[in-house]
Amino acid sequence: MKSHFLIAAPTSGSGKTTIARGLMALLTEKGYQVQPFKCGPDYIDTKFHEAVCHRPSINLDTFMASPEHVRGLFAHYGADADICIVEGMMGLFDGYDRDRGSSAEIARVLDIPIILVVDARSAAYSTAALLSGFIHFRNDIRMAGVIFNKVGSSRHFQMLRQVCDDLGIQCFGCLPKHPSLEQGSRYLGLDFSQSPETSQLKELLEHHVNWEELVGNLHTHGAMPQHTLPQHQMSSVLIARNAESFSFLYREAVDSFPHVQFFDPERDVPSLDGIDLLYLPGGYPERHLDALVGNEACRLAIKSFAEQGGRVIAECGGMMYLCHRIVTDDGAYPMCGVLPHSITARQADLRLSLGYRRFVLDGKEYRGHEFHYTQFLGDTPKSVVQVYNARGEPVGTPVFRFNNVLASYTHLYQI
Repeated sequence: MKSHFLIAAPTSGSGKTTIARGLMALLTEKGYQVQPFKCGPDYIDTKFHEAVCHRPSINLDTFMASPEHVRGLFAHYGADADICIVEGMMGLFDGYDRDRGSSAEIARVLDIPIILVVDARSAAYSTAALLSGFIHFRNDIRMAGVIFNKVGSSRHFQMLRQVCDDLGIQCFGCLPKHPSLEQGSRYLGLDFSQSPETSQLKELLEHHVNWEELVGNLHTHGAMPQHTLPQHQMSSVLIARNAESFSFLYREAVDSFPHVQFFDPERDVPSLDGIDLLYLPGGYPERHLDALVGNEACRLAIKSFAEQGGRVIAECGGMMYLCHRIVTDDGAYPMCGVLPHSITARQADLRLSLGYRRFVLDGKEYRGHEFHYTQFLGDTPKSVVQVYNARGEPVGTPVFRFNNVLASYTHLYQI
């Protein structure tokens, strides 16, 4: 018997990340094998999940992958778990085109129930109108229950329970207001460089949420169908990995390679002999420029590999690392020099570039996601191919080819 559910919310900022992470930590502490998942392309929440579940968190995204592929991922990574918890994104029905790509679509594709996290800090019975709308808006998803967040008192909670009783939906409990649970935003999102404190959160959820009923009521019988991930033909793959500089990796992409080695560009000098693919994923290289500049031998080895025709995939931070230099308010820092472009990370130049991306190159369609504040210094360089957003509209994101190097600000889903 397994338990599967998706934690969603009416809007962003309702507390679904806090409650999802807390339930994952609490249920793991209770001895369950908890497999975490995240709707959408988010790299940061998955790191919180992994920290508390001690298992890799897997992204589920119906723009970047087919429904069949999403179901396959859920089956593959959840096969040996007692509980599968999927954290939604944004509001429940918010997708790239109406509700396409939304958390609701993921729940529908996987046929799993939804727990709605409702921020109740400034409302009581008015939440009945909100909940009624979400319960009855679509009949092809299963609303299993509610957890109220930022509840002010026991009296406040009793009023909210009355809402659920009147609407005939399960109330699984609440998370009271608590100053230690206020999670600030940092840089490109939440700061994952340090493990968040979860002991207070686990204690509150254990006391105020009926987690045993939640797990017991949202179960499925029988084993998940078996699914094997497709494997790449490349036999030797070297991947840059660092806690922040090169950290944005889809676990599925790593697991699809039969033989993988890792190196840290801040400290290691990689041996590139016999390597079929050098993969430089995204991250925050602009925050570790002194270390990257200091490891000149690594930069020279990568430059030589690229110039001699070695195959390289470089995404966002990895693409920045291949460029001529990165400029900050403190000065200019030389990078690998494979691409003749400069990147600015100066405060005055930072602006958000965000969204799904799609392009076709050499007959192959690539899909991915772009999310960064750094920009090209000066005019945007020419792209070898036109890039489109999720709605098919052209965007100015460039894609670069140099020998066997493929580089872009886009984080590719399948490479």
